[in-house]
Amino acid sequence: MSSESLTIGAAAIEPPAEVSRAVIAVNAVGKNYQIYERPIDRLLQGLAGHRRKYYRDFWALRDITMHVHQGETVGIVGRNGSGKSTLLQMIAGTLNPTEGSIETRGRIAALLELGSGFNPDFTGLENIYLNGALLGLSRSEMDECLDEILSFADIGDFVRQPVKTYSSGMVVRLAFAVQAQVRPQILIVDEALAVGDAKFQAKCFARLKQLKDDGSAILFVTHSTEQIVNHCDRAVLIDSGKFICEGKPKDVVNRYLDLLFGAARSSVSVGKESSSEAPSSTPAAEMQALMDHRDDALAEHFHEHANFNPNEYRWGDGAARIVDFALQAGGAAYPAMIESGLEINLALRIHFLKEIHRPIVGLTIKTKEGITVYGSNSENLVKEAFGQSWSAGKVIDVTSRWKCRLAAGDYFVSVGIASRDGMEVVPHDRRYDAIHIHVSNSSFFGLADLALEMDDPVSTRTA
Repeated sequence: MSSESLTIGAAAIEPPAEVSRAVIAVNAVGKNYQIYERPIDRLLQGLAGHRRKYYRDFWALRDITMHVHQGETVGIVGRNGSGKSTLLQMIAGTLNPTEGSIETRGRIAALLELGSGFNPDFTGLENIYLNGALLGLSRSEMDECLDEILSFADIGDFVRQPVKTYSSGMVVRLAFAVQAQVRPQILIVDEALAVGDAKFQAKCFARLKQLKDDGSAILFVTHSTEQIVNHCDRAVLIDSGKFICEGKPKDVVNRYLDLLFGAARSSVSVGKESSSEAPSSTPAAEMQALMDHRDDALAEHFHEHANFNPNEYRWGDGAARIVDFALQAGGAAYPAMIESGLEINLALRIHFLKEIHRPIVGLTIKTKEGITVYGSNSENLVKEAFGQSWSAGKVIDVTSRWKCRLAAGDYFVSVGIASRDGMEVVPHDRRYDAIHIHVSNSSFFGLADLALEMDDPVSTRTA
């Protein structure tokens, strides 16, 4: 990651040169909650005053500083419970900070929780005017933009029905339509688009771009890292209530993925530096270098790499074990992000604890929803080198490579070794969803790149 585009630690934050242009200024903000173990402790605390504490302090946020300017879209990322929603609620004014200060300029529209600000017993139409009043708009101003709101929400006659009869998708359509069409100076979106269908999301992002071009500042929170990269000018990473870093979306997302899935990165790396020192280096040689840096080839190192998924499902009879792996793409070892179209190299180190005849080594790639994208193994590929017997104590490295023709998103690689006992396949070590990869920058929609080609048009007649 470039040090020029990524600042780490709260002390590294410097206010922008033109703070006067900031429409959101968050300065050393913290939010503390008093946690009581028993209900009676609240009463005792009221009686004791400051003489004794019957509670423990929980800092949901501490020492957060950030500035957002007109026409800027800033993404906020972090694991669940990191304090993102708490920060947004304080910026929106629904929570007060315990320490520090928050300054905002202009009308704030916020989509913090699904249906927040809606009265479930009111019709959609009544809630439109209610939300407009909460945003400081008169009824005549709401009358002027009503047609745009109804057209954007596109929920038909349901607008005259009580909101409690709506589906979650209809609620967010109406909520986003109201907040986006009133042209706020600041728009806050907290995971609200996650329930919308793809067509509605595309319409929402087109509207967000229009608001940004018109000068609105947008704060955007989502767990969809590709949306952060594609739609934000800058990103901020928060973890356990603390500021971690801010900078270019791609750099911040890489850091976030390290926190989300990561052990520490391997001390061995490959890339432009290593290739310049060894011009004759090949992908196979680089992968072998990654595998050979371990002093103990028999020890379990699989779990130590950043791409390891601790929630893997592992099973088998243990006659052979997959003890380590190496992953490389685009000149980077154990990359947090892989651009669609790059070649991926994956090496597996296998330790045989018993003699195994004709082992079968395979892998499967699935989406995070569990849909299988691709799978194959050494038997399907007719690799004759696997047809021999491998004795107990033997250690082998198996390297595979494939083109990453996947759409942007998160995927999991399952790996395994098995053998045949007659017609029956005997699993020795299967590690399902063991390796996580995040794909970015795909130039197509769908799931996989089928390398579509389109010929130039041919004129057949003249009118």
